Parts: sequence; C-alpha cells; structure tokens
Amino acid sequence: MIKALIVDDELHAREALEDELLALGDVEVIGQCNNAIDALKTINQTRPDVVFLDIQMPRVTGLELLAMLDPDTMPKVVFVTAYDEYAVQAFEENAFDYLLKPVETVRLKKSLEKLTRELSQKNDYQVITPALDLLPCAGHNRIILIPHQDVEVARTTVTGIALLTTNGESTTHLSLKVLEDKTPLMRCHRQYLIHPGAIREIRLLDNSLAEVITVSGHVVPVSRRYLKALKDKLGLCP
Repeated sequence: MIKALIVDDELHAREALEDELLALGDVEVIGQCNNAIDALKTINQTRPDVVFLDIQMPRVTGLELLAMLDPDTMPKVVFVTAYDEYAVQAFEENAFDYLLKPVETVRLKKSLEKLTRELSQKNDYQVITPALDLLPCAGHNRIILIPHQDVEVARTTVTGIALLTTNGESTTHLSLKVLEDKTPLMRCHRQYLIHPGAIREIRLLDNSLAEVITVSGHVVPVSRRYLKALKDKLGLCP
C-alpha cells in the first residue's frame, strides 16, 4: 500500500485528487495540507511514500518545499499543477513525476504504476537539491522567512529546530541535516550548528572541548568530534 500526502492550497483540488487515488486502489491517503510549511512538518512526522504537490502556493511554493526536504529521507514528489511551463524545472530538481490539472485518470494510474516499481526496487541514489536562501519558521497565524545569513545558531529543541538570530529565536521544521547541507551553517555539536561568520570568540576548555561565543552573545558548545573541522574552516592552527 502506497502512503500518499496531498499538498494544495485549493480544497477542491485536494479532494478531487484524493477521490481519484482511492478509486485506483493500493493507495492510502494519510493526509492533506493546504500550505508548504504544514506539509514540511507532516512529511517529517509521517514519512509518506509520495507527496502530490502543487507548485503555485502562497508564500512558499512547491519547488521551494522540495528544496527543504532532507535528501536522505525525502519521499517521491509528484508535482500537480495547471501550468506546464514548470515541468522542466520540476524534473531538474528531482521531481518523480509531473501531472497537469485536471488530472487524467489514465495518466495518474501510469504514475502510480511507475511509483510502485520504484518503491519495490528500493533504489538508493544521491539527490541534489538547491541551497536555501530563506528559512521558513512558524509564527502565530503566519510564516516567517529568515535569510540564512541572519542565523547565528541552529539547535535542537523538543518542538523543532530553533534558529537564533540577533533579533531573537524562531522555530523551523527543517532538520539540522538540511540546514547543514544547504546553508553556510556548520556542525559544531550533535545538536548545534554555527554560522562561521557569527563567531566572535572560541574558548578552549578541558578534555579537547570548546565553546563558541557569537557576535550576539550566544554560547554554543563545541564537541571534540567537530573542533578540528571548525578550526580548519576558520584557518586556525591545530
């Protein structure tokens, strides 16, 4: 049974696609989302096999959402849109398939058959996705987009990943791995990333440990495992 998530800002489009998928069988629709930020959280929590994703959505587009997914765990992505001019870009950015609205049953069936073959083969391959310039964070009834250069520290919390800037703290559903792979933030601890340009001071501690003080005064631990890489990045002597 294929686990599918539908992401579209139009309720009618989501419901119509779910009806089509259920009619074809062997598909479990595990949820619907009307925006990319909710979809990112749902994908990380439910791990669907495939996401049927609209491209044109408010604030964060489907193409931008694709870039925010962890390459190691991302589901297959099938873009569903009324605009065929996005097809080339969609495939360049590792979309699994591309369907035009209104979705034709025959075309959807072919996509599911192809997906079933892919999932049964369980092929592993490296997915290359673009760098992230803006990092989406959840606010009260809003989405905040923070430029990556404004982030001094990213750290793991019980509610997600906290991004620490000169102006405060925001929470994103992006993983530390995605932030490490697609922004200048670098690993300094299992639960922390640091922006090299935000480092004001490195304090060397006992047992080959250290801590970083950022320009805004954030104190960040540096573990033995990552201290040498941090020194190398900054051009410091061993």
